[in-house]
Amino acid sequence: MTVPPLPGIGSVTVASSRLTTRVLSTGARHAAPVLFLHGNLSSATWWESTLLTMPDGYFSLAPDQRGYGAAEPDSVIDATRGMGDLSDDAIALLDVLGIEHAVVVGNSMGGSVIWRMIADHADRITAGVVVDPGSPYGYGGTRGIDGEPTCDDFAGSGAGLVNPEMVRLLREGERGTESPFTPRNVFRSLIVKSGFISEHEDAYVEAMLSTHIGPHQYPGDAQPSPNWPFTAPGVFGAANGLSPRWAAAAEAALMVKNKPDILWIRGAQDLIISDAGPLDPGVWGPSDIVPGYPGPDLYPPQPMVSQTRSWLDHYAAAGGTYQEAVLDNGGHVPFIDDAETFNGVFHAYLESIDTQTRRSE
Repeated sequence: MTVPPLPGIGSVTVASSRLTTRVLSTGARHAAPVLFLHGNLSSATWWESTLLTMPDGYFSLAPDQRGYGAAEPDSVIDATRGMGDLSDDAIALLDVLGIEHAVVVGNSMGGSVIWRMIADHADRITAGVVVDPGSPYGYGGTRGIDGEPTCDDFAGSGAGLVNPEMVRLLREGERGTESPFTPRNVFRSLIVKSGFISEHEDAYVEAMLSTHIGPHQYPGDAQPSPNWPFTAPGVFGAANGLSPRWAAAAEAALMVKNKPDILWIRGAQDLIISDAGPLDPGVWGPSDIVPGYPGPDLYPPQPMVSQTRSWLDHYAAAGGTYQEAVLDNGGHVPFIDDAETFNGVFHAYLESIDTQTRRSE
């Protein structure tokens, strides 16, 4: 399924050495490149308004990542590599386009891809902009600011926690609001800030519906666990790749010699990436939705925001640099639900990078 782009957005199919996919773009091909990576359950469509508001002097490009949108349908994510497949896909895209370095911007899962790109391909990143990213330690199954596993099989992370009713409605192409688990209601209740209705909501919902569904795709496979909540990550799909069982970027990125600067932008009203978000088993465990909750000492909420800040402090202590920008009126996608503020922060950062580059030449 392909969502028609907004006027002013270029759309081409690009075949790299790893993946054939749709790439949206704005700006002149020879201008400074900025690569935008979307999050889970979405596609490049979610970046379109951001691309249209980019300042002059940038070539902005946003691909449909493996498993989403118009990416080739038989491409799968090897979750045992964490975000390695998506990181390598991004570099292969830059290679085929002849781009040596780029500013890389990633939202949610796309931010997790940037953690892996820093670990594996730091020399290709001019700077990284992570927008409400997953914790560098992975999504789910950890406690404490340094990502200590809650149990040895990382139960409580991976595809087994994805709501099967939501998956059914995605598979059936449901576009309405009859169930709280329709893509549209999930978008309104979890992804954007409370009460926000976008003029482009229909396109965002279509992008959600373009997610590749299946046991090797979304949500992926799962394994039974003897540990509460009795499901552990499998080996296929992004939901499993985001599990701390397979997320290998945190320590490796700290060891990189020439670390790119990082801008961390987060919406203060984000319910998905939070220190106590409603999707976290450590938050809903006491409600007995899954009986047997072992208690907050053994399974507390994952402090995802605090983990990211702690990791970035380690990154700075190891020679890197970062800035944190909190958007009070933003949700999980502040570039959509608080676009003016987001663009102000983001564009000022791009200008600062350009100024530093000119001074070093």
